[in-house]
Amino acid sequence: MDRDALERRWKDLTRRDLPRAAGPGWPVHLDHCFQRILLDHATGGVWYDAIPKRPAYAHASDAVLTRAVALGEDVLAGRADLHALNRQSLAWRGKSGRARARA
Repeated sequence: MDRDALERRWKDLTRRDLPRAAGPGWPVHLDHCFQRILLDHATGGVWYDAIPKRPAYAHASDAVLTRAVALGEDVLAGRADLHALNRQSLAWRGKSGRARARA
């Protein structure tokens, strides 16, 4: 997938597809929360430690953005545990997954 297509898929996935799919019981519902979780896992920690410029998707390497999109596709298809991903993302940030479940 070329870079333009990758960025388009990122935007569609995080701004439209995942928020629309989010139902009762999903730990997050907002686009920026999905972006946080996916980018954190794609970088192996708090994404802004690895991607200093904003917007993150535009400054992420192809490899990072590809991993983030693939993980988002897995969440959408039910192949990845969004609850566990969110808990780990929040743990990297020193926050409780329970207290910030809808972050």
